Amino acid sequence: MRNLEKHIPLSLNIRRKLKTYTLVEFLRKEAKSVDKHEFIDGHILKMPYADGTHNIISSNVLGAVGLALEDLKKNHILFSSGQKVYFPSLDEVIYADALAACEKPLYWDDEQLLLINPILVVEVLSKSTQKYDRAGKFDKYKTLESIKEYVLIRQDQPYVETWYREKPGLWKETITTDLSASAPLLSVGIDVSLQRIYKNVNL
Repeated sequence: MRNLEKHIPLSLNIRRKLKTYTLVEFLRKEAKSVDKHEFIDGHILKMPYADGTHNIISSNVLGAVGLALEDLKKNHILFSSGQKVYFPSLDEVIYADALAACEKPLYWDDEQLLLINPILVVEVLSKSTQKYDRAGKFDKYKTLESIKEYVLIRQDQPYVETWYREKPGLWKETITTDLSASAPLLSVGIDVSLQRIYKNVNL
């Protein structure tokens, strides 16, 4: 199983050398694994470990979004980084740092392992995965009709980049860098302050 530290997608030569699996085989292996893996092009790929800052920001985002939605009495469902997302048209599985779905999350499987209708996806950028998060992952999420917004957050400075789907094929980009400002999350109808996102983070 290959580590994701360099980049994804894998080169054609590397793909040819790796064993391929079915989705069912991947899920069986993942259920027994201590580490998290993504399922890409039939290959099982180990995800890099997240550091403390990454985890703090992810937790802050979930808390801030959850609190804002509660105040608005909106019944969106939030998911942490342990939730798998499945792309039926690609037959691939990945994880996000934070997710939101509408009132009724939909799953591909009866065991509720593979979410297929997120509306909001949040990724905290790291040096090892930022290229993949910006391009490869975003392209995968675009294949889901449910997805409304894709959010990228930097760890080293105040920076929240949101991509909101106004209609099929048209995405609106908003970048917020002022620590005293708030980033709009149009998909769930709230704003989240950067101070909350970066709470307990040394910038």
